[in-house]
Amino acid sequence: MAVTVEKVIKAPAEKVFALLSDPKKHSLIDGSNTVKESAETQEPLRLGAKFKMNMRLGVPYVMINEVVEYEENRKIAWQPRLAGPLGKFIGGRIWKYELEPTEGGTLVRETWDVSQDPARPLLDRPAVYKRVRAAMEKTLENIEKIVTSE
Repeated sequence: MAVTVEKVIKAPAEKVFALLSDPKKHSLIDGSNTVKESAETQEPLRLGAKFKMNMRLGVPYVMINEVVEYEENRKIAWQPRLAGPLGKFIGGRIWKYELEPTEGGTLVRETWDVSQDPARPLLDRPAVYKRVRAAMEKTLENIEKIVTSE
């Protein structure tokens, strides 16, 4: 019920974390090409912070994300739900990033966990996992490009 990918990125954890904790930059790192822009100006994220994202997967929609895990420069996770009343039924998966300083940079581990998502029966399929894994690998590549070119 979870997909995890990881990559060593040749940058300090602080630089990677600064990118992940800035929702205005999430569309730049998104490997699925569904995150379009932060729906409002956001400060860097903290535990309990909520932030909106304009999304598009065929049709536009808005997700409300809540930071559910936070350890500065080490871990950040958020749980998105569809904006509006349908948010009770659509959303609940968790996107988590764990950063581990290592020789040569930072081991970045991204996890997509659907264990708390009401739509889990629709998501818990090999084809979905394959597509999500490919998007997550692209996300880590995007993160690497951004933090190593700045």
